[in-house]
Amino acid sequence: RQGSELAGWAMGRWTYEGIDLNHNFADLNTALWDAEDNDLVPHEFPNHYIPIPEYYTFANATVAPETRAVIAWMQRYPFVLSANLHGGELVVTYPFDMTRTYWKAQELTPTPDDGVFRWLATVYATANLAMASGERRRCHYDDFTRVGNVINGANWHTVPGSMNDFSYLHTNCFEITVELSCDKFPHASELPEEWENNRESLLLFMEQVHRGIKGVVRDSDTEQGIPNAIISVDGINHDVRT
Repeated sequence: RQGSELAGWAMGRWTYEGIDLNHNFADLNTALWDAEDNDLVPHEFPNHYIPIPEYYTFANATVAPETRAVIAWMQRYPFVLSANLHGGELVVTYPFDMTRTYWKAQELTPTPDDGVFRWLATVYATANLAMASGERRRCHYDDFTRVGNVINGANWHTVPGSMNDFSYLHTNCFEITVELSCDKFPHASELPEEWENNRESLLLFMEQVHRGIKGVVRDSDTEQGIPNAIISVDGINHDVRT
């Protein structure tokens, strides 16, 4: 009713119960960083598949049913690549979304897989017609064209309990956030153009699932596949599991 660009950036963020789903996942970052500071990782505290804190599982915890459903979905299927779509800006963000210095509103906070995340974000941004346009304007105050329309989430603004950070720390999934339009609520007549802006980006992003090493870890004696085998890469303090 207010028009596509007249709604505030926070309009539509909260559920009927007043929960911001984008900040509703368990904060696993703090536990990991505390363990790192105490030299407990990875021998006494894992650097991946970090368990959900007990307080988060209580029936009276402020966790939306939508969030619980998504977590159950992520635990059931071993996703490896994901993107969540937002509106109100033109930029692609990647983890970590939460600043490591808890009192800072903005701070570059890369993951151990920063190179992969920057690649994934750049693949989307460079193929997005609106982001790549030489005539593109700023949506608001930030000029993301200076940084190729990609940014570390925490270096933009800190988001504790984001889905991106949760996906990375609790599952094998690498997830980014796509802010895909200056207009948070485009008019229906503008949706075909929004689709054209993002179609190739979405396809190219999905194709990135074929990058990297893939295969089956097998028992050398029985040739049977080994579930939950932990795979470590030298120099990257974040393992994955089969």
